[in-house]
Amino acid sequence: MVDRTKKKRPPTRNSYWMYGAHACEAALCNPAREILRVVMTTNAQERFGSAARGRTVMVENVPPPFFSKILPFDAVHQGIAMEVQPLTSCELEEIDSDAPIVMLDQVSDPHNVGAILRSAAAFGAAAVIVTENQMPKESGALAKSASGALDIVPLIVVANLAQAIEDVKRLGYWCMGMDGDAKQTLQEAKPTKKTALIMGSEGKGLRRLTAERCDFLVKLSISPQMESLNVSNAAAIALSEIYVRG
Repeated sequence: MVDRTKKKRPPTRNSYWMYGAHACEAALCNPAREILRVVMTTNAQERFGSAARGRTVMVENVPPPFFSKILPFDAVHQGIAMEVQPLTSCELEEIDSDAPIVMLDQVSDPHNVGAILRSAAAFGAAAVIVTENQMPKESGALAKSASGALDIVPLIVVANLAQAIEDVKRLGYWCMGMDGDAKQTLQEAKPTKKTALIMGSEGKGLRRLTAERCDFLVKLSISPQMESLNVSNAAAIALSEIYVRG
């Protein structure tokens, strides 16, 4: 496991508004999360008030129209929002687990990254790894898509994915690149729990140098009626396969 409470973020003002019940509840339970401000409706305070007060942060009671001033017009906030600082990235060497990890090759859509984090939490993954030049900025949309998983599964930022693949190999992981043109399926490869799944971006898939560093290239078994799946759906199916295999 990775302990994110040991690191302190230098003072910055890169804060953003997180919103929604699951995202905010997980953040309130994460001691590594710096929370600057909490706003809730009266109804939301009945559910989350005690947890917020436990963080020694003042809870502001606001009417529902207030959220339209601080959030995107289509944000589903469920009566709660929090101004928070982004989490500090962990280091690869801090991974101390036999659970799978997910490595993202130029997956930059915050909704996809959030959904992958949610699947990672659901199926017990140890971390999700992204590159600093392609990762989406931590945001309310990403946190909402992750449904709390942003504060559960470490999101590790690396400078170079190819080097990170070599690093996780040294940690004892088998690196399996997901490629729709691979000759064997994920099921045929019989992945162990200590597997790193490398997922490519929508459209382009894995880059050549990334694919060359994988131990295996594998694909999902899907109907020929459909060429591929959304990267977050593919990640969920692959993680489920490893989870079921135990």
